[in-house]
Parts: sequence; C-alpha cells; structure tokens
Amino acid sequence: MLYGLDIGGTKIELAAFNEKLEKQYSERIETPKDSYQQWLQAIVGLVNRVDEKFGNQGSVGLGIPGFVNRETGLAEVTNIRVADNKPILQDLSRLLGREVRAENDANCFALSEAWDEENQQYPFVLGLILGTGFGGGLVFNGQVHSGKVGMAGELGHLQLNYHALKLLGWDKAPIYSCGCGNTACLDTYLSGRGFEMLYRDLKGENLSAKEIIERFYVGDKTAVDFVELFVELMAISIGNIITAFDPHLIVFGGGLSNFDHLYHALPKALPAHLMRSAKVPVIKKAKYGDSGGVRGAAALFLDK
Repeated sequence: MLYGLDIGGTKIELAAFNEKLEKQYSERIETPKDSYQQWLQAIVGLVNRVDEKFGNQGSVGLGIPGFVNRETGLAEVTNIRVADNKPILQDLSRLLGREVRAENDANCFALSEAWDEENQQYPFVLGLILGTGFGGGLVFNGQVHSGKVGMAGELGHLQLNYHALKLLGWDKAPIYSCGCGNTACLDTYLSGRGFEMLYRDLKGENLSAKEIIERFYVGDKTAVDFVELFVELMAISIGNIITAFDPHLIVFGGGLSNFDHLYHALPKALPAHLMRSAKVPVIKKAKYGDSGGVRGAAALFLDK
C-alpha cells in the first residue's frame, strides 16, 4: 500500500492507495499545535492504524507546506510552528521503522496529475496552483524535481518583470509585499487573492473573485477589461516560465483554475511572449482537486 499524508496547519489527512493510485481509505485529524512530540505521535498513530487495518506496512509520503532542506535535513514549514526547523524525516523514519519521504505540497499536486493515466504520455509536467497563493511543481518522467536544497518550483517568488509592470502602468502599478519578505512576487498577483487585489486597486471596487467572474460572463465592461488585462499578465509571467522550462503539459489547480475562460484565452495570449520556435504546451485543469495532495504524496514511492 502507498500512504500519502497531506500535512496542513489545521488538519492532517492520510489516504491509502493501491499501486494504481486508487484510493482505498482515508482519515483526517486536527494538526497538533502544542508540541513537536505530539505532532510526531499524531502522524505515527495515523500510520499505525492504517497498517493494522490493511495488515501490512505501507510506504509513507508527506506533502508539506514548505520543504525539507536537503542539506540540513530540517523542515522549513513556517505555518506549522511545532515542526518548523525540526528533522521530521529522520524522526518519523525512526519512529515508524521505514523510510519516509516528503515534498512540497505543490510538488505533490503536480506529481498526482503527472501520474494520471492520460497524462503519463507527457515527459515533463508543470503544475501551477492558482489558489490563495501562486506556486508550482516540476515533474520529470514521474519524479519530482526539487533541486539542490529542496525549493525548486517556488515559482510564486519570481517577481514581476518589465513587461508586467508596463502592462499594469508604471505610475499606478500596485506593488504588493509578499510573505517571503520581498515585493512584487507573482504569488501576490497570479493567485486568486491577487486577482481580487488587482481588481480592487485597478478598478476601485472590492469584489470577490466569484463576483468578478460572474460580471465577466454577463459582459460587464469593467470586468471584461480587467480579465483581459489579467490574462495578459498571466501570459507575460507564465511565458517566462515556459521559456525557462519548456514543459510538455501545464496543469492548473487551485480555486482560480475553475475559471474556464482561462483555458481558451491564455493559449491565445501566450505566443506573443514566447520565442519564435516555442510552442504553447497543452494546458489542462487539474483532475484530482483536493485529493491531489495525498495522492501525490503517495506517488513519491512510484517509479516509471
């Protein structure tokens, strides 16, 4: 059995899968916040219960909101304070008596999509999350590429370029601070949150993404103009990512990925921001939604 755990700041979900990544069982608990030992024991308890249920020891993969530094072995998960800067893989492997692997939750999302039967034809899958933030995951031939330290794919912390600032207007471009400590990170522009902030600051009205999209679909001129600008901003920024990585497939996840207009408009806007010989990759909406995290974490033990 393959176990995937989605480790969040408020909940921990474990799901068990067979070798075809078909879900067999899932269980969810609250994330302990009082001590590191309590956090460890909560995960150990979950895994042991599922071991007992299926009568074997499953592999254990974690999807975490951060990464484990490959050089120090310490987790960088600032929104799970009790586990931040702790050797979580070393300790969990010791307590569970087996190897434990971990990857950033965006990497797990991308890995889940890459292992979909229909998507296995694509050697390089780029997963992009358009959610509360903007993040990415890189999967080559069914394996996550997380880089030397473990932070590859942190595409949300690339910053607006010349063309993006020109599009937004030199004298009126909103410059947002990012939680990473820098400013003008893509995380605060291409996310659902950024979609709303940009509308507020460029159009002067505070609306939810849902309300903006509803107005767009009924032909409201302000909303239509804004969506056209936002698609162009996406094309500029994602065009740079395509130029750097040249993926075969891009999969969008997160709440804003449900805005179906993007799948028609973005491929048309991208060519102007790519090299002459470049081709727009296949662009799809994620298939597995909220299950992508646990499914991708389980897939950390699969090989093509």
